[in-house]
Amino acid sequence: MRLASYNLRGRPSFGAVVGEGIVDLRARGRFATLLDVFRAQALNEARAAIEGVRPEVPLAEVELLPPLSAPEKILCIGINYGDRTKDYDMAERPKYPSMFYRAPKSLVGHGQKLIRPKISEQLDYEGEIAMVIGRECKHVPKDGALSVIAGLTLCNEGTIRDWIRHGKFNVTQGKNFDASGSIGPWIETDADPGKPLHLVVRKNGEVTQDDTTANMIFSFTDLIAYITTFMTLKPGDIVTTGTPAKKEPKSDPLVWLKPGDTVEVECPDIGVLRNVVADEA
Repeated sequence: MRLASYNLRGRPSFGAVVGEGIVDLRARGRFATLLDVFRAQALNEARAAIEGVRPEVPLAEVELLPPLSAPEKILCIGINYGDRTKDYDMAERPKYPSMFYRAPKSLVGHGQKLIRPKISEQLDYEGEIAMVIGRECKHVPKDGALSVIAGLTLCNEGTIRDWIRHGKFNVTQGKNFDASGSIGPWIETDADPGKPLHLVVRKNGEVTQDDTTANMIFSFTDLIAYITTFMTLKPGDIVTTGTPAKKEPKSDPLVWLKPGDTVEVECPDIGVLRNVVADEA
């Protein structure tokens, strides 16, 4: 089941994407937002509501939004593919994951504009797979971790590179510019997080990242077990799981995203997240 949030002629709603259309779930249930569905652990209720129902909203006519409008937490994992350690001169596997937060307003939906801010030209992209948590959990063992994942989505974990070291020991500033990244296009509840998932990123049609989750340093289950050691995860929380190294060699000077560039993040088990870059107004 592919669950999406969207605007249709200025009216916000959410529903299940079926083929090239959407079954409107807001009109069929007791929930105002898709986040409410996750917090009520009502995915089975949503699935029952679309049984035998034909889509009434053409997908092409809606503006897709971030699937979950205001999750309690968006947790991000850094440097989590083996080949990325070379980018940071790391000779050994890290003992623990690197983590940071993102604010909901730093991410736009599929098809919405990625914004290059006035203050910097160094807008970069990072394609990732993100987990959506399905139930409140703490101290989750690795062998039970997959059961708390309610679905998967895609993320372009956009970064303003010259702002990630404003503070000596953090990256928060460079990771939270408004509309600098994206998430979506929907949440896929039927993808299997226990198998290797193929992740491909394209910039202007050229493949620039290509890897599978089998090459992650910390697996989905590792991350759930680690995070819930110190933090309670809630339904609708999002965990982005890291990005592979880019295939293109580093240029001198470095080349950043510019207005008109298109970034696509794809996983066949989930879908394609596509956005075009624009300058801040």
